[in-house]
Amino acid sequence: MPAPLKPLKWYKELAGKKGRLNAGAFSVEGDRAIRQIMSVHPDEITEILAIEEPPPAYRDYPVRLVTESQFRYISSTKTPQGVMAVVRTPEDIYSVRLPQDAGKKILLLEGIQDPGNTGTLIRTAAAFDFSGVILTENCADPLAPKCVQSTAGTVLSVWLRRTAQYLELVRSLRRDGYSLIAAELNGSDESSALKQEKLLLALGNEAAGLTQAVLDEADYRLRIPTAQDKAESLNVAACGAILMYLSSEI
Repeated sequence: MPAPLKPLKWYKELAGKKGRLNAGAFSVEGDRAIRQIMSVHPDEITEILAIEEPPPAYRDYPVRLVTESQFRYISSTKTPQGVMAVVRTPEDIYSVRLPQDAGKKILLLEGIQDPGNTGTLIRTAAAFDFSGVILTENCADPLAPKCVQSTAGTVLSVWLRRTAQYLELVRSLRRDGYSLIAAELNGSDESSALKQEKLLLALGNEAAGLTQAVLDEADYRLRIPTAQDKAESLNVAACGAILMYLSSEI
């Protein structure tokens, strides 16, 4: 006997943190983003919702067909693409437990509140082979719909930790040999500092930058030289992309 269908409200509530925590899942919309997750963590997708029969690539998953009006009701986007995946919440995402193998390059995001910036930085970290992203509790939630949309499906391509106890993780990583590089307007422009065997790159709030607590922990403070008479600073996502590229050997 098939399991009873969940009410549509259950899917709609995945847009909120409480709904995601209760369900142990989040939603991903759009064929491109879903296929990206399928290519990295196919077993984390539990269900597909669509307004028409999806392509053969989706046949390994339970598919629930809904009407266009039903899809608009559960969708979080202004222009729904007609297909949604329900994906399991990554293990330990809201904990202070680091992975056993944290990788060689990690991104730290402190107080980055715009979900577009947060998602873009996660996507960029994945593109430049960073292993994980640590986010402070006042960052945009990486599993919120706008953030997931900005990652273009790469949200599971790196490990994630979002916690108020991020400084504990920073200190633990530094004890393990990671060099903390803090992006700061008054830092040096020695980009060679990014060529570390173990790198923890910190980016701060769009308006205020990094807190003094993180700056005090930093091994290096680094800035990107710009024509300040034309633009005082860069958008944090642009700044992050440049610094991650400079740290990359791709």
